[in-house]
Amino acid sequence: MTYSWGTQLRANLDPMDSQWPSVSQNQRLSAVVALLTNEDDSRLLFTLRASGLSHHGGQISFPGGGRESQDSCPRDTAFREMSEEIGLDPACVHPLGQLRTREISVSSNHVIPIVATWSGLEEVLVHDPEEVDSILSWSLSELADPVHRVTARFRIGYTGPAWQMGDLFLWGFTARLVDILIDLGGWYQPWDKSRIVDVPKRFQ
Repeated sequence: MTYSWGTQLRANLDPMDSQWPSVSQNQRLSAVVALLTNEDDSRLLFTLRASGLSHHGGQISFPGGGRESQDSCPRDTAFREMSEEIGLDPACVHPLGQLRTREISVSSNHVIPIVATWSGLEEVLVHDPEEVDSILSWSLSELADPVHRVTARFRIGYTGPAWQMGDLFLWGFTARLVDILIDLGGWYQPWDKSRIVDVPKRFQ
């Protein structure tokens, strides 16, 4: 079954890169995968990163990680990391395209976001508890709902789109990607950007 949102989103994504971009020696290359379920009200999958990680520990993210020598392209990295972190077989995942490469300056990391779909029926489990604390998912209707949307404020002067979902707080790089996806897929609803919330210590 083809979902109408998939057609619109695919049309607004960049084509998949067959090779990695060039960066300087002191910069890292990574890839993440934004996984959307094949449902009318699609769910977007996230991981809650283990708090002990040196980069972005305790934050909500998409499955993914750094390039390794055997990875010939960003999709290889994103799908390998996905399989290692949550146990999802790459054969069950169908890429739609990708978003523009983005730099995370705090970790000197160039990240390529892959956007893909899957049935949502296969079991996903935490496979590497040293990297992943738990697996989360929210529907696109929840993520688009203005009641959950806030502007995050961090002590270094950062402000950006964020989501307050009960006691969970999605902000930073991943939140910016979600904001872009919601816009590209046609789910955007106006929300109150003046509603500012300091990033809870747990998610810093």
